[in-house]
Amino acid sequence: MRRNTITRAAVAVLALGFATAAYAVSGEFDNMCAEGLAMHKEVQTDCAISGQVEGKTLCFGSEQAKTDFMKDPGANLKEAQKFYSSLKG
Repeated sequence: MRRNTITRAAVAVLALGFATAAYAVSGEFDNMCAEGLAMHKEVQTDCAISGQVEGKTLCFGSEQAKTDFMKDPGANLKEAQKFYSSLKG
């Protein structure tokens, strides 16, 4: 009986992990680091570090990148958008 309970608990934890992964954050700029784009660099992220600016979810490659971006989010967002457009253009 105890073994059955442990097995069920393990399966539940595993299922929760897969469900959480399915709802991972997805951001603007194809999940590229917003600070990287503002600095004219292409840095792909998994969007584990993210933030909101002007209603947009932005991804960052590190906590430091997020901190630097948030020092002037309006100007940095405009610069990131401009550089991203040039990449896709």
